[in-house]
Amino acid sequence: MVALPTIRPVAAGPAAEAVGNWPLLATITVLFAVSGGMLWLAGINYDGLTGGSAAKIHPSTYLTLLVFGGTVLASGNLVRFLADVARRRPASALLFCTSLVFFLDVVLRKAPGMAGVLDTFVPSALLALLLARTGRADIRRIEIAIHVVMALNALLALGEFATDFRLFPYRFEGAVFETDLRSSALQGHPLANASLTAWYVLALLGGGGTALAGPWRRLAMIGLQCLALVAFGGRSAMVVTVVLGGGWLAIAGARTLMRGRVPLFGAALTVLLATLIPTAIAALALSGFFDALLDRFVADGGSAEARVLMFDIFGYLSLGDLLLGPDPDYVDSVRRMAGLEWGIENPIVRTAVYHGLLIALMQTVAVALYVRELARVSRRGTLLPMLGFAILILTAETLGGKTTLLAKFAVLILCLFSPLTAQPMPSRRASRRAF
Repeated sequence: MVALPTIRPVAAGPAAEAVGNWPLLATITVLFAVSGGMLWLAGINYDGLTGGSAAKIHPSTYLTLLVFGGTVLASGNLVRFLADVARRRPASALLFCTSLVFFLDVVLRKAPGMAGVLDTFVPSALLALLLARTGRADIRRIEIAIHVVMALNALLALGEFATDFRLFPYRFEGAVFETDLRSSALQGHPLANASLTAWYVLALLGGGGTALAGPWRRLAMIGLQCLALVAFGGRSAMVVTVVLGGGWLAIAGARTLMRGRVPLFGAALTVLLATLIPTAIAALALSGFFDALLDRFVADGGSAEARVLMFDIFGYLSLGDLLLGPDPDYVDSVRRMAGLEWGIENPIVRTAVYHGLLIALMQTVAVALYVRELARVSRRGTLLPMLGFAILILTAETLGGKTTLLAKFAVLILCLFSPLTAQPMPSRRASRRAF
């Protein structure tokens, strides 16, 4: 048997750093800060159906492809570069490959959703591969950019909530949903805002991020994001944040008491919060701040019922259609007959209905391995945001349609929980275990 040559890590030289430094920071900033509503003001119909195909792909996807291509060229050796990043992040490389298969399936079947496959999965995989070769200083710059964008996003949401004016409202074919008074901020759709904010809060509670030095800054950011959650009106995101975050705080407090030594800062903070929080809650309640929150829980617009009705669609499909994917127009007709005018609120079910069980299974396994890899290459503390991601991603269309949420979550985890020291290259056996 012929022994295979050992693949040595490719060092990121000055040329590679020049390509992957500020361009990567700009790409991730565009990913987090540019919404479909903002693109509409620039004359790009990103969220609608009409217009050119190129307009349906997010600018950050184009930038990711450019930065990745530039980094490959700067490496000087295409084969060694691809082998190196695939060995560092095998599940990310797998997600990229399965996404290409998914894209080809959509093209060959002439099914809708080509832009959805590209925006949802391709930048998620490529950004993870790029961040595997990014230095600690650049990771810190990206982390600071994330904190700044998330703070601006929350402040804009609260401003929109207070004034009933949406700066970059979510639009479909240019039309604004006048009856939807939820804040859109920088992320566009309120539910996308709520999900990303919940993951960010859970990441901060889990100890993510080194740029927020000092507990006061972290506490202030968490409080700001929790207020913004009310403005976004995502019921599931609020419940997940309260249950997981509250549970984590209760466990942490119990452990501190069991040790018998309460830090002076912790005791002072507890007394201060016990005094201020009831006063703040009473003031917000009197001002009507929680009225929108109560309205979201009382009237869900049939969302809960839709999550039950979506399974009825499978009864209208033949075995061949169920495995390989039916005619999309037929599925749309059946979906409307079933009372699901607003879509199928589960990514796995939606992918299975529109593209077949084989594609749905392939992509679900690839995403699961990808998320597992994000946790594996990060330092401790990712459990809270990982649980939040697993719950929230299944409560709406999310990965079954067109979204940048997966890429944002990946960058959030990889940058806020980046190891503080350099990690050794994984062995061949460890790389195989990642699959």
